[in-house]
Amino acid sequence: MEPEFWLQRWREGRTGFHQAAPTPLLLRHWPALALAAGSRVFVPLAGKSMDLLWLAGQGHRVLGVELSPLAVTQFFDEHGLTPQVHASRLGLHHVAGEIELICGDVFDLDAAALADCAAVYDRAALIALPPDLRRRYVRELHARLPAGCQDLLITLEYPQHAKQGPPFSVPEAEVRELYGRDWTVATLERYDILAQQPGFAAEGVSALETVAYRLAKR
Repeated sequence: MEPEFWLQRWREGRTGFHQAAPTPLLLRHWPALALAAGSRVFVPLAGKSMDLLWLAGQGHRVLGVELSPLAVTQFFDEHGLTPQVHASRLGLHHVAGEIELICGDVFDLDAAALADCAAVYDRAALIALPPDLRRRYVRELHARLPAGCQDLLITLEYPQHAKQGPPFSVPEAEVRELYGRDWTVATLERYDILAQQPGFAAEGVSALETVAYRLAKR
């Protein structure tokens, strides 16, 4: 899946994945990570998520990465924030308070950029990637995170033949296969959300569950 795919979706306003409120599974399960105040949280493929504001409100330093300049601009404009902007080898950094959004390719982040990340919050990254990129995302990007890092991962499960992703179905067996070598994997919650997602039903999806995991890097 090429970067232009996502850039075009933002240009056309086809961003049905954006939520107007913080993710309920985030609110329910984030406290289980028990992060210290001031911990840095990495949010890949951040878009203009409301979850960024919520995480900052919990006392965290938030590092988001987003490919689309439109998404980054909209995030700050919609919340009345004026970021300080500077460029680096990683992209264009936008910093306002405890939130830093880098407009760039998430795969360009190296170990130095992620060295002080205590946690990852992934609601929209893994499920946005096709199988080959999912493997690269875990094997390469997550390998650069420090030992002891935690991850609150939220996925979707549905019959993949019924709908063309993204978002893609990522079954629990795949999550455990992808992360199991270097991360402990615990399933926190699984529940049926088909009734809340009429767009999936309209495409012929007969079953849809969201699953939350807590991961910890060995």
